Amino acid sequence: MTARIGFVGLGNMGGPMARNLAKAGHRVAVFDIVPDLVSRCVAAGATAAGSAAEAAREADFVITMLPAGQHVREAWLGAGGMAAASRPDAVLVDCSTIDVATAREVAAGCGRAFLDAPVSGGVMGAENATLTFMVGGPDAAFAAAEPVLNRMGRAAIHCGGAGAGQAAKACNNMILAATMIATCEAFVLAEKLGLTHQALFDVVSKSSGQSWSVTSYCPVPGPVPASPANRDYAPGFAAALMLKDLGLAAEAAAQTGAETPMGAKALELYRAFVQAGNGSVDFSGIIRTLRGGG
Repeated sequence: MTARIGFVGLGNMGGPMARNLAKAGHRVAVFDIVPDLVSRCVAAGATAAGSAAEAAREADFVITMLPAGQHVREAWLGAGGMAAASRPDAVLVDCSTIDVATAREVAAGCGRAFLDAPVSGGVMGAENATLTFMVGGPDAAFAAAEPVLNRMGRAAIHCGGAGAGQAAKACNNMILAATMIATCEAFVLAEKLGLTHQALFDVVSKSSGQSWSVTSYCPVPGPVPASPANRDYAPGFAAALMLKDLGLAAEAAAQTGAETPMGAKALELYRAFVQAGNGSVDFSGIIRTLRGGG
C-alpha cells in the first residue's frame, strides 16, 4: 500500500520516522519550523510543505510528533489548523507523548478519526524502524493505520479508546525508570563488591533479575555494545524526556488516586539528575549520580 502522508514535527524522533516512511515508498509531505530538519527529510524522498495545514491537506494519514500537550492541541485544534485542513476521511495520528486528558480533548474536537499513538524505543528505535506504538482510538482507524505504523516500528498495539495509548505509555515508562534505577544500583553495588560488569550481566541476563534495562540498555559499557553507556551516555532517551514522562505518570496517579511510591521516588531522582545539568544525558547515565559522580 502506498499512502499520502502528512508528517509534522521532525526532531530526533519524528525526523527518522518520516524518513522511513518516505524510504518505504509513501508520498510524504513534511513540515517543521526548523528548515534544516525539513531538508533532511526531503533528501530522503519526502516533499516540503509550507505549513502544518498544508502537510495535512491532501493526506490519507496525518502524523504529528511534537514536544508536549499544548503543542499538540495548538497544531490540531488551534492556529496550526491541521484538523480543519485535513480530509474528512483522513486518519489523524499523534505520536507525541502527552497527558491523557489532552489526547482525549483533541480526539473529541478534531472531527476526524484520531489515534493517540506514543512510542517506545527511543532514537535508535526511530532510526531503525523498531519502535513500539501504543495506540488509543477507534478500531477501524487503528486497522487502517497499522500498516503505516508498521513501516516505522515492529509492533503496534491497540490499547483501547481515546487516551489509552498515552495511559499505556505513562505506565510503561514509570516501569522503565524504576527498573533502570534498580539496575544502576545493582551495578554500583557489584563494583564495590569486586564483581566485573560482565560477570553481573551474564548472571542477571539469565536469571530472575533480567529486564530490558539489563539486556537491551545495560547502563555500563561493554556487555551491550549498542547501549548509550558505550557512547558516554549520549542519548538514546534523554533524561529530560524521562522526567517529562514520569511527571505525566505522577499526574495520572494523582488524578486517579493510584499509589505509586516507586514511581514517585524515580521522579524525585530524575528531577534531581536533570536539575544538576544532565537533561541532555541519556537516562541510564543516572548511574554516575548513584556512584557519587554527579
